[in-house]
Amino acid sequence: MERALLKIHGIVQGVGFRPFIHKLVGDYALAGYIKNSSSGVVMELEGSREDLERFVADIPEKAPGLAFIEKIELKFLSEPVGYKGFEIRKSLVEDKRNTLISPDVCICEDCLRELFDPADRRYRYPFINCTNCGPRFTIVKDIPYDRAKTSMSEFPMCSDCEKEYGDIENRRYHAQPDCCGDCGPRVFYLDKDGVEIPGDAIELARKALKAGKIVAIKGLGGVHLACRCDDAALTQELRRRKHRDEKPFALMCRDVEAVRGLCHVSEDEEKALLSHKRPIVLLKKREKGSLSHVSENGYVGVMLPYTPLHYLLMGEDIDALIMTSANLSDCPIIFKNTEAVEKLTGIADGFLLNNREIQSRCDDSLIWVLNGREYPVRRSRGYVPYPVRLDAAVDEILACGAEQKASFCLSRGNYVFPSAHIGDLKNLETLENYEGQISHFQRLFDVKPKAIVCDMHPDYMSTRYATERSEAEGIPLIQVQHHHAHMAACMADNGLDKPVIGLIWDGTGYGTDGSIWGGECLIGDYEGFERFGSILPIPLIGGDKAAKELERISFALLDAAGLDTGHIENAPMYKIMLEKGFNCPLSSGMGRLFDGVAAILGIKKRASYEGQGAVLLEAAATEAEGFYPFELSGSPLRFDWREMIRTIVRERHEGIPTGEICARFLNTLMEMARRMCLAARAESGINDVVLSGGSFQNMYIMERLPELLRREGFQVWTHSRVSTNDEGLSLGQIMLAQAALK
Repeated sequence: MERALLKIHGIVQGVGFRPFIHKLVGDYALAGYIKNSSSGVVMELEGSREDLERFVADIPEKAPGLAFIEKIELKFLSEPVGYKGFEIRKSLVEDKRNTLISPDVCICEDCLRELFDPADRRYRYPFINCTNCGPRFTIVKDIPYDRAKTSMSEFPMCSDCEKEYGDIENRRYHAQPDCCGDCGPRVFYLDKDGVEIPGDAIELARKALKAGKIVAIKGLGGVHLACRCDDAALTQELRRRKHRDEKPFALMCRDVEAVRGLCHVSEDEEKALLSHKRPIVLLKKREKGSLSHVSENGYVGVMLPYTPLHYLLMGEDIDALIMTSANLSDCPIIFKNTEAVEKLTGIADGFLLNNREIQSRCDDSLIWVLNGREYPVRRSRGYVPYPVRLDAAVDEILACGAEQKASFCLSRGNYVFPSAHIGDLKNLETLENYEGQISHFQRLFDVKPKAIVCDMHPDYMSTRYATERSEAEGIPLIQVQHHHAHMAACMADNGLDKPVIGLIWDGTGYGTDGSIWGGECLIGDYEGFERFGSILPIPLIGGDKAAKELERISFALLDAAGLDTGHIENAPMYKIMLEKGFNCPLSSGMGRLFDGVAAILGIKKRASYEGQGAVLLEAAATEAEGFYPFELSGSPLRFDWREMIRTIVRERHEGIPTGEICARFLNTLMEMARRMCLAARAESGINDVVLSGGSFQNMYIMERLPELLRREGFQVWTHSRVSTNDEGLSLGQIMLAQAALK
């Protein structure tokens, strides 16, 4: 008889791990105990050495699907103590926390079956869950993950739920959010004035939705605004109330068949839709011009129901609803009942709310599926706080991200913990959410930063936060270049630790020379980089105004190419500003080149959301052979777009279809990238190319450019664990800071 101490690290809390162990010890006639700790789970077991070793080998093979086992520590102790049977003991709170927390998980098939079974005691109960599904991250206050440290602490279990909770044969054995209609949270429906309406809350909400009303619905990580998607006038009314002129809305569809009625769905996309993460998946519309009131481009973001509430809401007769985050312009998603009623009055016609508190707001995640892999756009619900695992350990560092699509990362050991989606850091509300989330993550994962890293841009709120905190706490501040961080993020995403060629294309980033960068070819690694290539800078007439008033950029492009600009409103003023160099900063941003060409082609002259010109240019592209003439010259190697602009204008005057011109423009950028990478390889001998930056959310390019480069013998790396846009950039900041600390 031997006694062994086991410590298991990873995602082993909130995923049915202790019940799984309880059952597994029975297969080996072992005795002892298990308990949650601040670093995972701890157990002592007694049995034969052979049984103990076989038991340990079985754990990773048979663990629950939602568990992730990072490490198992096994230590044989001196003397058996004579344990009788096996028990789950009270959690151990340690000084040093080192555990992982599960993301929120969609309802499982067993709970879904019970939800619609009239004979089941949880029939139509909207908070049904078990050890295999339900809320996790959004209800956690602290660790270890026990009911007392979640939002469910307000709801003592009834005798029936307690019986299940203590029954090893029940799948709700030690399920922390376990509840039923007698003891758990409840839903209620309020009218537009915030007055509760008696009756079946979900049926009242369904009736309102079917009648063409806009309903605020509290979900796992925040409140959505929902309405019918088949009524263009209703959608326009939602846009008017929400001040969201043209930006696409997401849809929630009842099932995959309902999705197929609207979109093309590949096997890999179906798998993503049905995964327990339940992200919004960007899908090609079945008819390109359909649902234009929902999404003005060729794609629409679609998700499936992921909570019991959503399944009850859709029922059998609602195929699809617009389901968009409830927030005021540029502010974080609303997640509190009082805030919803206060701030959404005049926007929502009714409120379907509940009395379970959300601890961490968490938007829906958004992905493409690219070559069978997830290609993140927004990493949030279902993914956060799952860490990015690194091959080598790093120090405890806080990375503060950028400004647009702000995020942060905290690192510890082999893990980096990226934040949930925060939004653009442009106002006090978003900054307060950002600071609050950083504090929450530091507490959950017990990270005390030894250094803070941020962007070089002096005016970012994230830079100011980092600077002030560094000074207040007396810890080092490291500032890194925006596009170098993008390159490092894609390297870390793919486990690379060697020199690479980085094609980094986005709208804007502060360069080492104080100018605006954004269409860059870098050569380097975590320790440094060379700016090998870029694009001919574009004057941004009026500075930041040019990102919205795209005709300002089209004027600059046409003027530089020696073409007529007389048809552009305010042309004389723009000319004077250019000649005097008044508020016309130079930008090599690829996003600005997209914007200018979109305006030249009449696709979009004024953007109502970031990147709109580029999105609509891609949507307009058809198929076309060939590319436009251009030159590469100088040091750094510059893409001179002037001849391309002259040819585009000539073809437009000749009546060549806009879709063909858009396609050839995109082909030209890919050909430029190919030649630039060949030149970079000739100089450096490097064969690995990483693609990062918001402009690589263009699927026309992403479905073609990697293969174009591979045909030249390059090894091409793209994102799959963090977003290619600025949201993923904080991962790269961690890696650059670690290299600097070395």
